[in-house]
Amino acid sequence: MVQANSSALLAGLAAVATARKCQNLTVPISITASNTHFKLQAPSNNVEVTDFVLNLAQPGANYTAEVLGDTPFASVSGNYTIGATYCTPDSGPGTALQVLTHGIAFDRWYWDFPVQNRKYSYADAALARNYSVFFYDRLGLGESSHGEPVNEIQAAMEVQALRALTTKLRDTSVPGIKDTYAKVVHVGHSFGSVQSYALVAAYPELSDGVALSGFSQALGDFVPYFLFAADFVEAAGASPALAAYPAGYLASSDKSAVQSNFFAPGNFDPAVLDAAYTTGQPVTVGELMTIGTAAAGNNSYGGPVLVITGDRDIPFCGGNCSISEPSIPAQVGEYFTNASPFEAVVVSGTGHGLNLGYSAHEVYASILDFFDKNV
Repeated sequence: MVQANSSALLAGLAAVATARKCQNLTVPISITASNTHFKLQAPSNNVEVTDFVLNLAQPGANYTAEVLGDTPFASVSGNYTIGATYCTPDSGPGTALQVLTHGIAFDRWYWDFPVQNRKYSYADAALARNYSVFFYDRLGLGESSHGEPVNEIQAAMEVQALRALTTKLRDTSVPGIKDTYAKVVHVGHSFGSVQSYALVAAYPELSDGVALSGFSQALGDFVPYFLFAADFVEAAGASPALAAYPAGYLASSDKSAVQSNFFAPGNFDPAVLDAAYTTGQPVTVGELMTIGTAAAGNNSYGGPVLVITGDRDIPFCGGNCSISEPSIPAQVGEYFTNASPFEAVVVSGTGHGLNLGYSAHEVYASILDFFDKNV
């Protein structure tokens, strides 16, 4: 398990002034995915939202199987736009490009969190190591195209969006980006890690390395903890900023729910929790019902793989990643049958929202050291 570095080192990392060039982009993509088809109406009020959560989290039951349509899988196609940000060091393109995929409850600014003059910015930490970064709003939220929340905005569709974005970045067909990179790596958080896992499993040629933060293969064991702690309600009623989202988009009802799922005791600034709650983003019913399938099974990807998870992670470890030996994140190595190398890090005293705790720069140093050494 990683132990805390000295406070002087962390302060020094946090104080790095990063010179950078950034641009916000709108990227068109055309994608097709084999989605799961559910015979389920989107919950239209908070009573129905709670019923949905109780059904999905019921021990010993398989609610997703109960609501499968007569045709369990259906091809879904669409033309979408993705809101994204691309940053390079001020001196020019970095040595490699990092594609960053955020998780549930956040948008792309999870990677460049604006509070306290970007003190918690992973983007800045990567730029300071001479990497370029591309981070985007996942399909269905933020400045990306929204969509039908049960049978359209699901894990499979979002993996195809990540595939399309990566392909465009590799062949320099993203409008506004002319830089070329010999190496492209992927960094995910939570659901973004699930999607990155699925990407390299199906399309290993697209990635030269992957870092999965807030991740393990034990999600199926602990997702009820996440569902209950989230205290989901209709997104439109949770915040004025989410008023445009239709039924079937869910969000946490209060700040304590966000704290429970993303922050560890004594390891966060209350102002950061406030910002995480007020800028929180929704999740679709379809995403919650398909998140587990995207990272199921072995992964034959042969590149370098890092798994890094906070010891107090709720959805992927139940609040104690070190309860077993090897740790729950280290057990992911059993699924990556060909990774070279595979490393797992458990960050002491840290919750699921790794980028938002006091130990954020310890996390960043682990990820960037891994890439420096192996990519």
